[in-house]
Amino acid sequence: MLILAVDTSCDETAAAVTQGTTVLSNVIWSQASQHAEFGGVMPSLAQRMHEERIDWVIEKAIHDSRIKIQELEAIAVTAGPGLAIALGVGIKHARMLASKLSIPLIPINHTEGHLLSPLANSSTPPLSPLQNIGEGKSKEVVWPALGLVVSGGHTELVLIKKIGEYRILAKTQDDALGEESLETQEHEQHRQG
Repeated sequence: MLILAVDTSCDETAAAVTQGTTVLSNVIWSQASQHAEFGGVMPSLAQRMHEERIDWVIEKAIHDSRIKIQELEAIAVTAGPGLAIALGVGIKHARMLASKLSIPLIPINHTEGHLLSPLANSSTPPLSPLQNIGEGKSKEVVWPALGLVVSGGHTELVLIKKIGEYRILAKTQDDALGEESLETQEHEQHRQG
């Protein structure tokens, strides 16, 4: 099945075209440098920048995949978690395009997408020898599996019983791995007197 996948969950506008588990194209436009001066992502700026770039990113992903837009069989879009006003940009565009093409719209959980991303295969050759580790071995996934998600405010160690069935074994209590929560900072300040 040929699927256009769209993500605007935070500060990157992304689109990819996949066929089964093969990634035919992947286009990412990052806003990181525009948010750097603020010390973090500014939601209203992210929303505005997604709106400015989303059409270009989607068109480039389709072009790079070497398919015609009419060949798409579904559109997948990140529905959450993420910044609500940023997510809204991708959802709105995906919904309009799915309606225009009369194809299904598939909402995707952002964290689950990261968790299952190792199942995707690139249609391009490896960039480094490290990507050849395990080459020649069966690529069949054996369940259960252990997954690690480190994305924004989500750092989780997850038991994947099968696709769609998960158990979180551990997660950070602060914002994300390496970031201190306000509670941790206050405790440290109190300890130091």
